[in-house]
Amino acid sequence: MSQEKKQWGAIIIMIALFAMIAFVTNLCTPMATIIKNQGEISNVLAQIGNYGNFVAYLIMGIPAGMLISKYGYKKTALIGLFVGIVGILIQWYSGQLNAQENLGLVFGVYLIGAFIAGLCMCILNCVVNPMLNILGGGGNKGNQLIQIGGVFNSTAAVACYILMGALIADATKAKISDATPALMIALAIFVVAFIVILMTKIEEPKQAPVKLDLIKGAMSYRHFALGALAIFLYMGIEVGVPNFVQQYLIADNIPASTVGMLVAVYWFMMLIGRFVGASIGNKVSSRAMITTVSSLTIILVLFGMFAPTDVLVSFPGVDWGKLEMIWQEIPVGIFAFLLVGLCTSVMWGAIFNMAVEGLGKYTAIASGIFMTMVFGCAVMMFIQASVADMTDYITSFWVVVFCAAYLLFYALVGSRVTKREE
Repeated sequence: MSQEKKQWGAIIIMIALFAMIAFVTNLCTPMATIIKNQGEISNVLAQIGNYGNFVAYLIMGIPAGMLISKYGYKKTALIGLFVGIVGILIQWYSGQLNAQENLGLVFGVYLIGAFIAGLCMCILNCVVNPMLNILGGGGNKGNQLIQIGGVFNSTAAVACYILMGALIADATKAKISDATPALMIALAIFVVAFIVILMTKIEEPKQAPVKLDLIKGAMSYRHFALGALAIFLYMGIEVGVPNFVQQYLIADNIPASTVGMLVAVYWFMMLIGRFVGASIGNKVSSRAMITTVSSLTIILVLFGMFAPTDVLVSFPGVDWGKLEMIWQEIPVGIFAFLLVGLCTSVMWGAIFNMAVEGLGKYTAIASGIFMTMVFGCAVMMFIQASVADMTDYITSFWVVVFCAAYLLFYALVGSRVTKREE
């Protein structure tokens, strides 16, 4: 009984960390709206927060795996939280600088803060994903625990968008300093989590030394190598869809407070999907999940791109000044984009579950490689923003279609295990 309680205590802590990762990471998209309105700034430059946050994964992915190997999950989580506190404080400081006098300095300081916060997110992701998989015993049960973590992850993301929508009610006048309450909430969460984890005993699974020469061994597994690429492209779907929906709606002169509520629906869809994924995760294979949701993503995005823009549907929003519900008309195609959240809800956990199958001693280094591939978000955001600058927001969603098509290929062909570590 004591061992079981210890295990559930560790599971609860890992799930809480999952939620914190989402809240801080998702600050980058509404912050892009603020940055976009600081001057004549392109879509590419407006995404500097996402670039800083996700490029950090490229730098920290492998070292994070090494930290776990040397210090264990608990100490690594504490290191990550301390780094996150520093990153949040730097982002807050960027908002205290005068953008009119030196916009470049403000952007530079904010970018540094986003990058340091990204290092934290990478470290925490390296902790929570394998830990939940291990605590669940791998297989379908491990996938189910990751999906449960995803439920709380999505809940925090919804809260982030609603809060930021309230703080930047008029996007044309918003400044980075307007996000101070959200940054202080994130800071408080990190501090509380640091104290709680410091005082909680976590039984550490045995760790094999993480050596760089193991990278070659892990990448020799075809299903893992293709799975790493799947995560790289998946990030373009998860972050790209809500990000460019938000930019499109604000460019369409819809109030930012309403847009914040609309885009929060995407993450609410992820929340619903993760509830479903968590409930069926021990019965439905990861391959079946990815096959279904990647196909549906392609259908929804193509419909959203080609649906007539003059066909509108009423969508709920909130007037935060009067604290009352309003209804906003948006193109039916945008509604289809928001439904993609149902599909992305189970992608991460299912891809991770399939990719590490049968890796044995390479699992730890594989987790680090996976975290490195999350920097694909920065690359895909740059590509989609470039397409949006050259064409328009809707045309840029061809990037999302391409990413979803690859995930379908991975589920049907690339995820097949051809060899296992004995």
